[in-house]
Amino acid sequence: MISIDSRSSKPIYEQIIDGMKENIMKKILRPNDKIPSVRELASIITANPNTVSRAYKELESQGLIVSIKGKGTYIADDYTQDVDYRKVKQIKGQIKNIIIDMHHMGIDKSEFIEIIKEVYLEIDKG
Repeated sequence: MISIDSRSSKPIYEQIIDGMKENIMKKILRPNDKIPSVRELASIITANPNTVSRAYKELESQGLIVSIKGKGTYIADDYTQDVDYRKVKQIKGQIKNIIIDMHHMGIDKSEFIEIIKEVYLEIDKG
């Protein structure tokens, strides 16, 4: 479901958030699907329950998941994607750095666009 890279510089709670978002995008997780409880997921990925709880709180604040007391946590069925322009600006900066790195590796614009298309295909395949 979610893979955690303990060697990554990215905090585990962010990896959980990214993993959930990727699973939603790939349609592995769909609206109203029940997801593991905090303790269950912590056990599955061998993480501290507080870390999973932090990720779940962030996902809930973003409207991706809902917790129903006594029933569990579910993928939201009424999630609407709102553009966060601060995040878009941040991502543009990351893309710029990737383009610069690709250029210095000898990868031109058309090859870079093909790489992006390949990644989209991988995501669409689930």
